[in-house]
This record gives sequence, structure tokens and C-alpha cells, in this order.
Amino acid sequence: MTMKKPEPPVVCVVGSSGAGKTTLLEKLIPELTRRGVKVGTLKHDVHGFEIDKPGKDSYRHKHAGATISIISSPRQVAMVMDTDRDMSIEELLPFYSRVDIVLTEGYKRENYPKIEVFRRAVNPAPLCLGDESLIAVVTDDAEDLHLTVPRFMSDEIEGLAEFLLEKFLTSGEVIRETAES
Repeated sequence: MTMKKPEPPVVCVVGSSGAGKTTLLEKLIPELTRRGVKVGTLKHDVHGFEIDKPGKDSYRHKHAGATISIISSPRQVAMVMDTDRDMSIEELLPFYSRVDIVLTEGYKRENYPKIEVFRRAVNPAPLCLGDESLIAVVTDDAEDLHLTVPRFMSDEIEGLAEFLLEKFLTSGEVIRETAES
């Protein structure tokens, strides 16, 4: 009997546009990787996007009608695939089999653990206060937000990384690898 590797934990980084989700991820990813964690990311874009450059071979393949186009090199693989709907996180997880944790930017309506990035200058109150999936808030707001979850200041990246390690990766390979390093 072959044991299937469990899917990596998913944590959604959510918040209003302009709250600092991307900035938080840019700081959190290197902190987690420094600790031996293989991080995958998933950005939700409800507006659509174009990833390939016009004129390049892979762009030409896709625009000639290929349903899926993959470009591969010794250092990277990229894929562009048609879809008839906004795919769920569950449908995309098979692409993340080689990582320890998946951090999404967006997906605030999904039922996954969420870290909300909150800035009062952008939104008067946190979006996910009543959401049972909310596990933490990252903010620079000094005012009491009446939180029932841990609160991290924007510069407390090491503390946030430690929180994620303890909550999602304490019994896995990641901790053993970093303990041996």
C-alpha cells in the first residue's frame, strides 16, 4: 500500500486592497524559507491576467489554441492553462505537492485559516472579525480591535513565522530539518 503525501496546509492572507498583503508576504516568505520551510504561493486575481510575453514561443502556442502551455527550463517551470471557471484552492492544491505550506493572497471567502492584514486608513474595521477561520491579524493599529485571535504588528515577521510553524508544521519534516541544521 502506498501512502499519499498529505496536502500542505493552506493559509489565506486576506485584507482590503492596499492593506499590505503583498508586502507582508514579501517579508514572511523569506523568514519561513530561512527556517527550512518550502513555501508555495497562490495569488487570487478576480480580474484575469496575462502572464506570457507576446511573440515568445509559449505565448504563440497558447494563442494558437493550446488548452495548456508549459515552459520548462533547468531552473523553472511555468504553466498557463485555460479554465472555464474560477478554480477553487482544492482544485489547485495538486500543483503544490513539493511544498510544506501554501500561502494565498486573497480567497477571503474560502474556508481556510486566514491571516488578515488590517490598516484603518484603508478600511474602518477588519473584514474577517466574525469569520471562524480567522487565526491572526497583522496591523499597525494601536487601537483595541477586540480580537479573539493573536495580533501581530507589521514588523513582527519572526513572531508570525513562529506562530505558523507551531500551528501548522510542528510535527512535520520541516521542524526536524531545521532542528538538525
